[in-house]
Amino acid sequence: MTPGNPCLPEPGPDCVVSARSLVKHYKNSDRPALNDFTLDVQQGEFFGLLGPNGAGKTTAISILTGLFPADRGSVLIRGMSFQESEHEIKRLLGLVPQDIGLYDPLTARENLSFFGKLCGISGRKLEERIQQSLEFARLTEQARHQVATFSTGMKRRLNLAVGLLNEPQLLVLDEPCVGIDAQSRHLIHEQLKEINRQGTTILYTTHYIEEAQELCSRIGIIDNGRLVEQGSPATLLQQSGRGNLEELFLLLTGKELRDT
Repeated sequence: MTPGNPCLPEPGPDCVVSARSLVKHYKNSDRPALNDFTLDVQQGEFFGLLGPNGAGKTTAISILTGLFPADRGSVLIRGMSFQESEHEIKRLLGLVPQDIGLYDPLTARENLSFFGKLCGISGRKLEERIQQSLEFARLTEQARHQVATFSTGMKRRLNLAVGLLNEPQLLVLDEPCVGIDAQSRHLIHEQLKEINRQGTTILYTTHYIEEAQELCSRIGIIDNGRLVEQGSPATLLQQSGRGNLEELFLLLTGKELRDT
């Protein structure tokens, strides 16, 4: 079990994500959303960022994927910074946001075509990726249906397929299974495990302890904008002396209700 913000060495050649001492403040907030947040994710890991509501998970993901900058600190993706190599980073990065980013008036196929073109995919390759993505999302028969008619589970599956259009080396997902049925959740989990087995590095945020324990090779627990503990599920339990991850999670983050 590794303390949350150790004095980490410079990232090695297998480090895919390296964040150092990130700080982020929002206006009208009396506390930072991120406060000395430090993290490394290695090649091939399935890393889970686990934390209660308002812990800083989405802010961390937004900064790590270049959606907006930190006030202080540094981020490197495969040794590259967004300031100097944004285009190269975005070619190897796939993002699945918590807020579903689909266009309801468009069909599933039209959404995939639109986002594929944004990724720079065209011609026969685009058509191949659209067909593969529809099969991946189990939406081939609904390809020409408007997304507005889809259930939340169907939208979540298509949202994931969009994030995979460019065949990313690093896939970042922010609570991708919120509000969906058990069948869609199971399908997404199994697909993500297979993607990871094929070599894709995954960074996954969740506030569900059992989800992190099922999926992740390593877990970082975030609270109040800091990474307070990290390690494999087995190591976290063994070295903490706790009977299960829920006990450890509540010990580190408290039992007070989080309504934001």
